[in-house]
Amino acid sequence: MAPADQTRKAQTSKAISDDTASRLLAWYDAHHRELPWRVTPREHARGVRPDPYRIWLSEVMLQQTTVEAVKSYFLAFVEKWPDVEALAAAPTEDVMKAWAGLGYYSRARNLKACADLVAARGGRFPDTEIGLRELPGIGAYTSAAITAIAFDRHAAVVDGNVERVISRLFSITTPLSEAKAEIRVHVERMMPATRPGDFAQAMMDLGATICTPRRPRCMLCPLREDCSAVVSGDPENFPVRLPKADKPLRRGAAFVAMRDDGAILLRKRPEKGLLGGMTEVPTTAWTARVDGATTEAAAPFTGDWRRAGTIAHVFTHFALELEVFCAHIKGDALAGYFWSPAHEISGQALPTVMKKAIEAAIPGATKKPSPLSAKRPHD
Repeated sequence: MAPADQTRKAQTSKAISDDTASRLLAWYDAHHRELPWRVTPREHARGVRPDPYRIWLSEVMLQQTTVEAVKSYFLAFVEKWPDVEALAAAPTEDVMKAWAGLGYYSRARNLKACADLVAARGGRFPDTEIGLRELPGIGAYTSAAITAIAFDRHAAVVDGNVERVISRLFSITTPLSEAKAEIRVHVERMMPATRPGDFAQAMMDLGATICTPRRPRCMLCPLREDCSAVVSGDPENFPVRLPKADKPLRRGAAFVAMRDDGAILLRKRPEKGLLGGMTEVPTTAWTARVDGATTEAAAPFTGDWRRAGTIAHVFTHFALELEVFCAHIKGDALAGYFWSPAHEISGQALPTVMKKAIEAAIPGATKKPSPLSAKRPHD
């Protein structure tokens, strides 16, 4: 960018920053989302302060995951473990089970490691970005979000929603993958002297509810008069993205073995690597880089294996197709395996891809039993 262009953009950013922040906060006061981890503006004005534990927990869960998907998991976690000391005292296996289905399972392992460390230090989270980044699983974005939201300290919080708002506000034509630093500078310049936590949440709410990826509701936007993308008439053209590379497709097989009483044979994956520490049915040796065998001949033990269908699952860097086979097996579990009773399947630490495989073989097996079906009949 030429020096003159840099100067013009800096002046524009500064010119709109004071009034823009106040209008954004006024909009947030009236239209903020109600979220189970959030202290609302009205509560904040009454002196209620956010719980750093709840903010940290929500931000870790929200990494690569939508708000709607996170809500039920968050509520379940804080009911079981209401503070960081309680989470630190929980068995790792219980944490992994509670996380099952939320995806990106390294987050759960880091969550437990972080809780252990914070509890060992007296249960208090650091209140600076530098201090927070020393904890497991906390990177640049998460440390900024916790610093701003939990401690109301100045930090530039930039998630996907904020990137979209800023890219449109300033018509940033640099591809998003290369525009991170430029976007952060704009956020820092726009940040008001007071209420940095509410400002961060207001920016995110604006992107989530008004400045949406498709069909943004520009007529309702409090920043409409400042937005250069609205002036040019093409807000959906921002942010600019480079074409996505196709994800490689990997293949393999999964083997669902069931006892006559409905128990399913499971094993635990290695702690490190993809789906580390989670529970699975036996599969062939597929990875993100290589295919596994796809026929019943690759089953880890003999049985009356029959094909139950094909399931598909998409990971961050690759797609996966598994041929699913099922069989009835008798006897004790082999070394490295265990039988999970039918009524406990829904509570196992099964990632979504494994739930899909089990459901292909035994429909309904991974669903939680209804309270009525769980009741014993009267004698």
